[in-house]
Amino acid sequence: MAHAYTPGLMVTPWTRHRVRRILPIPGEVKKKVGDRVAATDVVAETFMPGNVNPINVANILSMPPGDIPDCMLKQVGDSVDIDEPLAETSGIFGFFKAMCRSQAVGTIETISEVTGQVIIRGSPLPVQVTAYLSGEVVEVIPDEGVLIESDTAFVQGIFGIGGETNGPVVMACDSPDQELTPDRITQEMTGAVVIGGGRMTGEAVKRAIQVGCAAIVSGGLDDADLREVLGYDLGVAITGSETLGVTLVVTEGFGEIAMAERTFRLLGDCQGFEASVNGTTQIRAGVMRPELVIPHTSDEHTREANADRPIGLLEAGTSVRIIRDPYFGAIGTVVDMPSEPQELDSGSLARVLSVENAVGERLVVPRANVELIEG
Repeated sequence: MAHAYTPGLMVTPWTRHRVRRILPIPGEVKKKVGDRVAATDVVAETFMPGNVNPINVANILSMPPGDIPDCMLKQVGDSVDIDEPLAETSGIFGFFKAMCRSQAVGTIETISEVTGQVIIRGSPLPVQVTAYLSGEVVEVIPDEGVLIESDTAFVQGIFGIGGETNGPVVMACDSPDQELTPDRITQEMTGAVVIGGGRMTGEAVKRAIQVGCAAIVSGGLDDADLREVLGYDLGVAITGSETLGVTLVVTEGFGEIAMAERTFRLLGDCQGFEASVNGTTQIRAGVMRPELVIPHTSDEHTREANADRPIGLLEAGTSVRIIRDPYFGAIGTVVDMPSEPQELDSGSLARVLSVENAVGERLVVPRANVELIEG
């Protein structure tokens, strides 16, 4: 039987997952190899230089820049507070003095005779990197960060909004095609990763923000609802920096789309487990998918079934999602992959495959029109 390779989404009850947690600039790594960490543990820390606050002393005192050093009451390296005197003119016979006061808190970094400016550097800004994933530290990158490994269930989505978060998995819908409405978001879901079914409504997202949910994961989302919730059109090639108040992950696509049965079932089996969620999505070079990572120990049979499967392998028996019309969104199993190109309705030749959907229908589609559901 023929086989091929194609990109796809990972949806698996078990995989050995690794994450690199790296500081933006060198700092202190707080964990060592072999340490067990929780998702919220700080694994590395550094300090970014404080904000720069320039003060044009020459302009304030109405004097040449070259005379500023002689008027300074504070010198380089001195700490200053808001409204504290920085410089003062000698005046005329000791009278009519002009004074310049600090407009910021920090340390004097430079006093320029050329521009007449004094630069005040604010206090260093702490930057902490958390583990994100509960697991074991398997490698330490000196002065930079760590590599964390864990046995997890792993689900990738199509699209996401918002950055990293974590919380217990809570099922809000009874079936994968059930719409996630605001009445299904309860106060008990504060801090939880809420699993919907079909489309999540804009009102449900607003309710989740009000309740304080960590994340919502559901099958579909209307672009109009997304625009209303965000307050603007999302026209960027990468997401994840939004400050919406909740992280959103769409597993199937935009519109009235049910979550895949196997994804819904997998997440239902993980109810109560702590999940790490990242809504970051990048659609250009270096594609990044939104994800749910759920650390847990799976049985040996599940591990063996997933351990040796090549990533991206498309062959008979694999699960796929059709990503173009006329069968867009349909999920099924590959039953045949003819080796010879076949003529399409458009008259062009292409390699095709036969997919059997949930009701037993066989759909013949070009191989380029499917996305593999890994796992």
